[in-house]
Amino acid sequence: MQLRKLYRTIERIASRPVINEEELLKEVIHDIVHNEEINIKGGRIWKFDPRAAGYELIYQYGDIEQIKHQYKIKLKDNPIFFELPKVRTVLASEQDWYLRKRGILKYSATGIGDKIQYRGKTLYRYVLAFNADHIDDSLTSTLNIISAALSSVLRTKKFEHKAQTLERDIDKARDIQRSILPQHEKQFHSFDIYGISVPDRIVGGDFFDYLQVEDDLERMAVVIGDAASKGFSAAAQALYTAGALRMGYEYQTKISNLLSRTNSLLHKTFAEEYFVSLFYAELTDDKNGLVIYANCGHNNPILLRANSNNPEFIEATAQMLGPFPNQTFFTENFLMNKGDILLLYTDGVVEATSETRHQRKYHKL
Repeated sequence: MQLRKLYRTIERIASRPVINEEELLKEVIHDIVHNEEINIKGGRIWKFDPRAAGYELIYQYGDIEQIKHQYKIKLKDNPIFFELPKVRTVLASEQDWYLRKRGILKYSATGIGDKIQYRGKTLYRYVLAFNADHIDDSLTSTLNIISAALSSVLRTKKFEHKAQTLERDIDKARDIQRSILPQHEKQFHSFDIYGISVPDRIVGGDFFDYLQVEDDLERMAVVIGDAASKGFSAAAQALYTAGALRMGYEYQTKISNLLSRTNSLLHKTFAEEYFVSLFYAELTDDKNGLVIYANCGHNNPILLRANSNNPEFIEATAQMLGPFPNQTFFTENFLMNKGDILLLYTDGVVEATSETRHQRKYHKL
């Protein structure tokens, strides 16, 4: 059979869905033996066992001399196994006394799958031994093609499995991140609140939350934050920060104490270069629309008065959370009248780009 055609044949045989690597190799050997175009009569699968310091027989099929299942070949008695990673296929005279006693005087072996390290040396995880009418150099090319095609399929299946696992993990991470976000709409006395989060990646570090203790109608907090890192690291920071604020809010009546405790936890948990910017606004039942806030290095919120076209920017009152363990947090306040709008946002808005990667232009309110 032409080598290219043989490669495609093995690739096609090995591409069917199976449970695991060993089942795949068993099916491949079965199909190779029954393929009339491939002149191989039988085969065995040997798997490296570090506890035995050798290879263990896990499967045999075809017109071959049957040997004991799980029979082991020691590396110390067969140093040729260390040559396989260099040449892929070897043809050699059998040295094992038991195998010679079974009439196996000459063998062919080819390495399959991943290469692993054992005591500073490289080995194949699997070795396939084949039996043919003529075990000579003409068999080497055939076995090399079988090895290359099978190893390629195994590698592809492993990548596919990792991709599927990663996809499931991403879905879980996305669900977890969504779980920390509140409902979009909220009402608290004369305040109408609306929030939305649309990450530019599957998961990210932006978050917002509404904090309120059950039966406490005097105060409610609106929080928006942005973790400095990207992807999963940022999502982990966001989740941790949101959780710390939720837990602390029920026990801390002073905003400065709550932020100080959260800052201390973040500093102990994450590396110093990972920080979280945060804007914390506590709404009250005050009839004058009192809002008490702390801006921890976050984008300046925009306060647009109903009777004015000139926006007010809420400046920072402290540094970001995380890098500075001894940070002191101060609060400020302002009043909101009917029709006033307070806009909270993250870098995702001001750094947004168009499909052509040009930064979008935003007009001032």
